[in-house]
Amino acid sequence: MVRESARLSARDWARAALKAIAAGGLVAVAVEPLARTLGVTKGSFYAHYRNRDELIAAALDEWVRGHGEEGLAEFAAITDPERRLRELLTTVVHAVQPLAPSVHLSLLGDRNDPRVRDAVRRVDRARLELLARTYRELGLSPERAESRARVAYAAILGLLHLAQTDTEAPRSDALADEAAAVFLSS
Repeated sequence: MVRESARLSARDWARAALKAIAAGGLVAVAVEPLARTLGVTKGSFYAHYRNRDELIAAALDEWVRGHGEEGLAEFAAITDPERRLRELLTTVVHAVQPLAPSVHLSLLGDRNDPRVRDAVRRVDRARLELLARTYRELGLSPERAESRARVAYAAILGLLHLAQTDTEAPRSDALADEAAAVFLSS
């Protein structure tokens, strides 16, 4: 059964495009397969977007919104920096699922596309800024806070990468405790 296009929003299309990107990069964003996945006709797509490029731009904006500054606002609002870092690390580690598709990792395969480069840069910058601010508030010098933030973020991305191939990964709780122990030590 095909749903009415009026019930499907532009954001629904952008989120479906993000799932496609996670599974196969930008090349996986194609109108007809997405319409089938969403249970609508291609007409629904054209009610919201003029072309595939607009959809990709909207999907990237949606990803930045959810994973950049706006998506980190809940953590940024935590006033105790140790609690903020612990909750951030715990949330990230619990979100990493073995063999699960990743928008971030898939986008790296399309990193030569200027739209992708900008989106990844914005998300990375927001995450690094929050981590560096947290480390400064924990008492590290600005230079050391910056380098600790980069190492912590690299470890987070590394966990995400390992999850793509490591079905034998330790439980999330154990990894979260270990991450907190490593990245909360001075």
